[in-house]
Amino acid sequence: MGQANQKVEVVVHIDNALEEESRDQIASRISEEEGIFSFDFCPQRHHLVLVQYDRTRLTSQDILHKVKGQNLCAQLVGPI
Repeated sequence: MGQANQKVEVVVHIDNALEEESRDQIASRISEEEGIFSFDFCPQRHHLVLVQYDRTRLTSQDILHKVKGQNLCAQLVGPI
């Protein structure tokens, strides 16, 4: 199975209002986690995050836990 088949995307809604610097720091920390391919805030909707991750290593609940672990209130919106 190739990497493309293992990559899935999920949208996370973050309740907290975050400044650009905070968003950048959070994105940097989470995107460095093992099994995370990308963690990107939506350009015009900073409360939404698109996360690409390895489904063989993580679940959507793992992603939500990582986001909440940054002292954020968040919910899963769903897969893409």
